[in-house]
Order: sequence, then C-alpha cells, then structure tokens
Amino acid sequence: MKLLIINGPNLNFLGIREKAVYGTMNYDYLLEMIAKKGEEIGAAIEVFQSNHEGAIIDRIQDAYFDGTEGIVINPGAYTHYSYAIHDALQSVTMPKIEIHISNIMEREDFRKISVTAPACDGQIYGKGLEGYLIAIDEVVKKIGK
Repeated sequence: MKLLIINGPNLNFLGIREKAVYGTMNYDYLLEMIAKKGEEIGAAIEVFQSNHEGAIIDRIQDAYFDGTEGIVINPGAYTHYSYAIHDALQSVTMPKIEIHISNIMEREDFRKISVTAPACDGQIYGKGLEGYLIAIDEVVKKIGK
C-alpha cells in the first residue's frame, strides 16, 4: 500500500512556532511517528512538505499517476482559501483525509472555515500529532486493505 502525507506551509516549523498551539515536538519527530506507523501497517508512506501552493498541487497531481492509494493532507493556512488545492484534491479519486494538529473550531474564526475539506473524505482536528496516525487509519479503512 502506498500512502502520501502532504504538509503545507510552516508545518516544517513544528516545535519552533506557537508551541502552546502545536506542541513542542519537532517536524523530525512527526516524520519518525509516521515512518513507524508505516512499518506497523506495512505501508510505504511518503511525506511531502512545501510552503508553496503550486508545489502542493503538483504533488497531488503526481499522486494520480504514481500509484498512491490514499492521501492525508494538512494544507496549513491554505486550508482557508486555496480553491486551487481544493480543485486538485477533487481531481484525484483516492481516499483523502484532511488533518489539523490544533482544534481549528476553538481558534480564530477564519480557521473554522476549510475550503479544502469538501474535497476530502473526512477531516480530523484537535488531536495533536496523533491526529496523523488516526488519519492514516481512516485512509487505510477507506482503501479497504
């Protein structure tokens, strides 16, 4: 099974930015968590991070051709306004789960709106980094393997 995790802007700054919101564990810790999960479930999991909207769109489109069976995406701030990422997600047919580390429903009003979630099969938020593992499980269930 081949899965893709996409992280948008500033996710590479975990452990550095807003520790009260995103926690103290750094991005390498998240990568290790995901790699361990991949080993546990027998999946090849690629993690892609970019601060650039076009690069995220390109990677979603590449997933259509490269055998990716499911996507977990944390679009970061693009969640709230990137109809281009929405359209790219809508274009690919594999299961997709949107993830957010913080509880976006308890933050600023603009964070409560996701234009990308409607192009996904579900949304998880407020579970910290563990939310990624939950999202991977959800994608695997939707793949049915």
